[in-house]
Amino acid sequence: MQQSSNHLLISLLKHYFGFDFFRPLQQEIITDSLLGKDTIALLPTGGGKSLCYQLRSLAAPGLTIVISPLIALMKDQVDALSEQGIQATFLNSSLSREASAQCRRRLENSEYRLLYVAPERLALDGMLEQLERWQLSFIAVDEAHCISEWGHDFRPEYRQLSLLRDRFPDVPIMALTATATLRVRNDISQLLKLRSPASYVASFNRPNLSYRIIQRDQPLKQLIEVIRDHPGESGIIYCLSRAGTERIAQALNAKGFSALAYHAGLDAEERTKRQEQFINDEVPIIAATIAFGMGIDKPDVRYVIHHDLPKNLESYYQETGRAGRDGLPSECVMLYSAGDAVKLHRFIDELSSPQERDIARDHLRSLLRFAESSTCRRIELLRYFGEQYLSPTGAAPDFCGACDNCLTPRPSFDGTLAAQKILSCAVRIKQKSGFSVGLLHLVDVLCGAKTEKVAKFGHDSLSTYAIGKDRPRAEWLSYANELIQLGLLQICPERFNVAEVTESGAAVLRGLQFVELHQPLVKAGLSVEKRKLQRRRTGHVEVDPVLFGALRRLRLDIAREIKLPAYLIFSDATLQQMALLKPKSEAEMLQVSGVGDVKLKRYGARFLQVINNS
Repeated sequence: MQQSSNHLLISLLKHYFGFDFFRPLQQEIITDSLLGKDTIALLPTGGGKSLCYQLRSLAAPGLTIVISPLIALMKDQVDALSEQGIQATFLNSSLSREASAQCRRRLENSEYRLLYVAPERLALDGMLEQLERWQLSFIAVDEAHCISEWGHDFRPEYRQLSLLRDRFPDVPIMALTATATLRVRNDISQLLKLRSPASYVASFNRPNLSYRIIQRDQPLKQLIEVIRDHPGESGIIYCLSRAGTERIAQALNAKGFSALAYHAGLDAEERTKRQEQFINDEVPIIAATIAFGMGIDKPDVRYVIHHDLPKNLESYYQETGRAGRDGLPSECVMLYSAGDAVKLHRFIDELSSPQERDIARDHLRSLLRFAESSTCRRIELLRYFGEQYLSPTGAAPDFCGACDNCLTPRPSFDGTLAAQKILSCAVRIKQKSGFSVGLLHLVDVLCGAKTEKVAKFGHDSLSTYAIGKDRPRAEWLSYANELIQLGLLQICPERFNVAEVTESGAAVLRGLQFVELHQPLVKAGLSVEKRKLQRRRTGHVEVDPVLFGALRRLRLDIAREIKLPAYLIFSDATLQQMALLKPKSEAEMLQVSGVGDVKLKRYGARFLQVINNS
């Protein structure tokens, strides 16, 4: 029985999707769901989450409903499925009344295997009754972390999804996400009312991505440096503000690049237009707020730049995960300034809800530890999600060879005196006032800042006031965060996140312990040579560049003919395999990963002609 089920799944995988093998955990997730079990699937961006419910819908009768948060993603997914010969549709506010009525008629006639809807649609009158008539047999909840307040993108409308379990108690539910800590996974299970769910957590490691954090200095120049490393390739630049996206896009266009801004301040029609221009390779660069990206299924984004600090590490992971979804080498760069941390601290202080403040502070501390860490970025990122970094051989190294800290380690120095200045300042403040203060106020006193708060508490009369004025404020903030990592300072969240000296810190003050600190982030970043080394990593394949270019041009021609994004024809990874294997017949073309029966029939002859003429 199990063997025949496996054979069915693999034959469906090849026929519709063109793959001979499943990615890690996909087959197990689908099999458990077909057995009627609830499942939680935590797969990294680009790890094949969508295929889990798409293939599952083909392997069993009835309708699969997919809860998806963004309308743009629904259209892209339905277009992609149609290209693979799979009947799918969506119901949302973008449809005209006539189109919506036609869609419902076809659903009544059981013509579709998958239906995409937004969570709020389930609350509309009659929707649950219609799902009963349409023979609902499976529920997939995409971006399931949106249900948890501890998730990085909480959406209250996701809370009403518990209605599905109440109304359809026997229909299995699959919850999917790319980023969820254990706390968030527990929320997903509880709030969706999952029953003893089978939980699958794939590795968070994206081996084809490289990570780099550089101190922001002349940011436009730094952006251009990265863009020039990726001529003609697609990239996303994330910004905190709408004005920032507009400013960066204008500046890049003035320098001869083709860029667009994207943010929630644009009307829906303009947002859709700009998104499609990027997806269709008409414009290679998009400067965007976090309003952009969650619904983007473009696999050939080659770089993601954070011009400003992301909200938290989950957001950083998901946003950098837009790069290299096809498995080819891609780059993630963050421009970092300790001043950003100051702004975010102050923004958090203005939040009205104590719970929101606690969550935001917890997230910010983790993000700053990552940004200012002198150890391997990949190891730090995986550790945050509870995973140990393992090399392909199964070893647990302390070096990934594809981040700035591994390729150009930051110099260390005897930081004992600097540490003693910070620690003694914390002690003197507590002695004078009877209470400890937060990290920002501590650094204000150290640097001799003339703030209202410093004057109010008389901290400008301390012997440690301004003893650090010889160094920039951002540098002291970097050192203070490193002392927290070393366990010499601790943040006490139960007491308004004040900074206090630990027992180990007290030993440093007494001269009993040496402290090694690292220089703050260097301004220059990696050399061109180092970046080239970085890109030649997992997923890199040497192919005939002339043939690969010809295949890409043909793909673009076809995409324009049928008015669909080029990646829906074939991915870059599939074109690379064609250029490497150079198939001469349809049978040989079917051996290329990503070429299934439907696409072979539609496009095979034209691609074979280009290959045979090369």
